[in-house]
Amino acid sequence: MGKHSFTLPLHVRYGETDQMGVVHHASFISYLEEARTRFMEARGQSYAELERAGIGLPVRSLSISYKSAARFGEELEVEVWVESLRRASATFGYEIRCATEERLILTAEVELACAELSGEALKVCPLPAALESALGGE
Repeated sequence: MGKHSFTLPLHVRYGETDQMGVVHHASFISYLEEARTRFMEARGQSYAELERAGIGLPVRSLSISYKSAARFGEELEVEVWVESLRRASATFGYEIRCATEERLILTAEVELACAELSGEALKVCPLPAALESALGGE
C-alpha cells in the first residue's frame, strides 16, 4: 500500500511532562490518537460519524519504540499513515519527530479493529466500504 501520510504539528505542554520536563510515555498515546483522528477527518471519515453509524474502532494492538526524549516547550511533528488494511482492521504507522532539531522521538504502530457498537459486547465486522476507500483501499 502506498504511503499517503498526514502530519500534525504539536507543542509539548507542561502538563504532558514529568518532573524532569520530559514528555511522559503515556502522553504519546494521546499524540498518536490525535494525529490519527485528524488524518481520518482529512480523508472524509470522522470518528463521530462512524460511531453515529454504529461502527467503533477499538485499539487491538499498540507498539511504540522510543528513540529519544521530547521535552517541555518543543515543537513536534506527528506523521501518520495507513500501514495496512485487512477485512476487519486497519493498521496505522507513525513517526514523531522534534521539528526544530530533526530528531526522531519514536516510531509506533497501532492496529484498530472494526466493531459494531450495538449491544453490550463489541462484535467484529468488516470495514465499511467508504472507510476502506478513504484509508486507501481499492
